[in-house]
Amino acid sequence: MSDRWYSKAVIYCLDVDTYVDSDGDGVGDFRGLIGRLDYLARLGVTCLWLHPIHPSPGRDDGYDVSDFYNVDPRYGTLGDFAELLHQARNRGIRVIIDLVVNHTSDQHPWFQSARSSPDSAYRDWYLWSDQAPPDRKQGMVFPGEQQETWTYDRTAKAWYYHRFYRFQPDLNVANPHVRAEIKKIMSFWLQLGVSGFRIDAAPFIIERTEPGNPDSPKDFEFLTELRQHVQWRRADAVLLAEANVEPEQLTDYFGDIGGSSNRLHMLFDFMLNGRLMLALARGNPEPIIEALRDTPALPSGASWATFLRNHDEIDLSRLTAEQRNEVYEQFGPDEEMRLYGRGIRRRLAPMLGNDRRRLELAYSLQFSLRGTPVLRYGEEIGMGEDLSLPGREAIRTPMQWSYLPNGGFSAADPKQLVRPVISDEEYGYEKVNVTAQRHDRGSLLAWFERMIRTLREAPEVGAGSCTHVDVLCPPGVLVHRADDGAGSMVFLHNLGTERVTVDLSSLAADADFPNDVFADREYEPVGKLDALELDGHGYRWIRLRRDPAGG
Repeated sequence: MSDRWYSKAVIYCLDVDTYVDSDGDGVGDFRGLIGRLDYLARLGVTCLWLHPIHPSPGRDDGYDVSDFYNVDPRYGTLGDFAELLHQARNRGIRVIIDLVVNHTSDQHPWFQSARSSPDSAYRDWYLWSDQAPPDRKQGMVFPGEQQETWTYDRTAKAWYYHRFYRFQPDLNVANPHVRAEIKKIMSFWLQLGVSGFRIDAAPFIIERTEPGNPDSPKDFEFLTELRQHVQWRRADAVLLAEANVEPEQLTDYFGDIGGSSNRLHMLFDFMLNGRLMLALARGNPEPIIEALRDTPALPSGASWATFLRNHDEIDLSRLTAEQRNEVYEQFGPDEEMRLYGRGIRRRLAPMLGNDRRRLELAYSLQFSLRGTPVLRYGEEIGMGEDLSLPGREAIRTPMQWSYLPNGGFSAADPKQLVRPVISDEEYGYEKVNVTAQRHDRGSLLAWFERMIRTLREAPEVGAGSCTHVDVLCPPGVLVHRADDGAGSMVFLHNLGTERVTVDLSSLAADADFPNDVFADREYEPVGKLDALELDGHGYRWIRLRRDPAGG
């Protein structure tokens, strides 16, 4: 198996229920997804990340799990899921799934037993308090939608803890039986053939919650246990997690103080994401340069996962209030576009005014920077959002495949769909769909395919070093480079609107026969790197050298 395959992957994330419906019931399913694996392979996807697939009451889009050992019957059976893994593997695509073990649904048999009696074997699987904790109005993940983090249960005659919604009671990870069960859950899905997990809410999973203490300690050793367990079960499995925490805490999620990478393999780069949005809003690369400079060095074997849009809101909480307002002004000017006082619930195409040049620039930036790129379904064709839907559902609308009714997502009556398909003049399926773009060589979809093919031919990107090239540049221009044993590349991105010329002759000594491998248009040959033209919102990927023996 490929060593550290995840550092050179292209990850595509989707919700099964909004991707393809094969049986006409209005809900996407595994069979429908199997039928689109060739599309994903052609796009260049090497890893598929599925959002929660387990049975659930559906009060939090599947993140309220009621059975960790099965799949939502609307999506199919375990047999269908096993067939999906088989067919994906045949196309060179790995599959990872969400691991949501910070909490369960309040309908889960564990919680129902726990609340029924103090003597229940599952009582200590959750967190209880006989008195109302003084911090119960603090620490809400969804401010404005949550009123508290401790709720009184009349049956249990005690208060239970829930970092998220009240219908999602937190598991007590300090309990060794809970830890063993989580490892058992992971073993089950690894045995079926998944290549790893995206761990939801990692900071809260390792929180040793103490009633009345809003700053309860964290047990990072549990991450070490999970890594060890996973490696024994499947050596090439990956643990990818979200931990939107302070920069000085990030390295603790990757490894212990000895510098070993013995915990998580990957983290989403929230720090870079916020800075990318600020840079795009300003038309100035300085925030990106700051992120590259200030992010702590990772231990060997660890990697970042980069993203522009994911399945949640754009989280701007790591920016200052002033910076956040700058991003709001450009990309979320209306209150209905914002969420939880910290983010934007929009897709990238409408945020950037459906400007093709700005879209290409943004994704060229993401895919050429450090780490593994993660692409949200529908972004490759420039889908929009539906702000009439509540909360995060605005960006979780059905995939738009064709001109057919419901965008080719489902043959069901529109009233039966899991969510309505977007149907407006600019972003509706009648205009934005895969079929239309498949027949257009100049489409955004065709551009993504070319860009990802180029990325696959550049092994130093993501896996190698990523450094800002500190040369005198015109305003708005970012220059960075990637280096490893395979070779070296330099990237130019103009976040401004004016055409410029950039002098990179200082890099000539590192170059053999420098040449453009990907750009927004055909430019004059790079020559001596001393007069590189770059259009407004333009980009150039230039190979400096290639070592055939290096990769």
